[in-house]
Amino acid sequence: MLPTDLVNAYWSEREIYANALILAHLAGALALGLLVGYERAYHGRAAGMRTYGLVCMASAALTILAGYPDFWYGGHNTILAPVDPTRIIQGIVTGIGFLGAGVIMRDGFNISGLTTAASIWASSAIGILVGVGFYLAAMGLAFFSAMIMIYLNRLETLLPSRHAVAVRMRFKPQVLPREELLRAAALERGYEIAGSSLTISSDEGRQEWRFVALALSRKSGVSLSELADELAAFEGLEAFQLSHARN
Repeated sequence: MLPTDLVNAYWSEREIYANALILAHLAGALALGLLVGYERAYHGRAAGMRTYGLVCMASAALTILAGYPDFWYGGHNTILAPVDPTRIIQGIVTGIGFLGAGVIMRDGFNISGLTTAASIWASSAIGILVGVGFYLAAMGLAFFSAMIMIYLNRLETLLPSRHAVAVRMRFKPQVLPREELLRAAALERGYEIAGSSLTISSDEGRQEWRFVALALSRKSGVSLSELADELAAFEGLEAFQLSHARN
């Protein structure tokens, strides 16, 4: 059993000051990550504010703890950690990276699991902070992460954004669509075709077009049901598929 004075060392004034300084760094990293993530979310990308905020904050946590070796384990790092903990941390981060990659799934233009992967990585940073004795910083990181997961999605819905639709169109044999007409039709319905998203394939005389249609603004762009009704009435179309392109 650990002596009382060793346990109390984790909550000494010196340790609390170091933890508060770490929390300030985490808050700054979170703010900057959210700023970058909002730009991506506004342009209809899969990774948005939650993903960027979690990754940026967790990265800061893993980086800054290396700068306070004298505070590890309540200031008793030479007694409790004769081996450099950063070597263990490197292994943890690598292993969590493979675990996070396993929850990311892609189906055409739809990507899901990015926020889950980021939250798994953030939780590993929380565990590392606890492991080296930065309890207050670990609790702060856990609180920030939870707030991101619970409330940030609601904030994103209030901010200006542009929703995206993944479109797959398979035309009847011998029907040759024209890109400029397709782009003009998208603009009439409040969308623009994302520049690098258009993919064209052909099989037995049938052309299949895949692309992402990005709304011109939050309020522009007809609904998926209206698009489906129009595509169903198009004589040159053999089959189509519509889905939201963001996770």
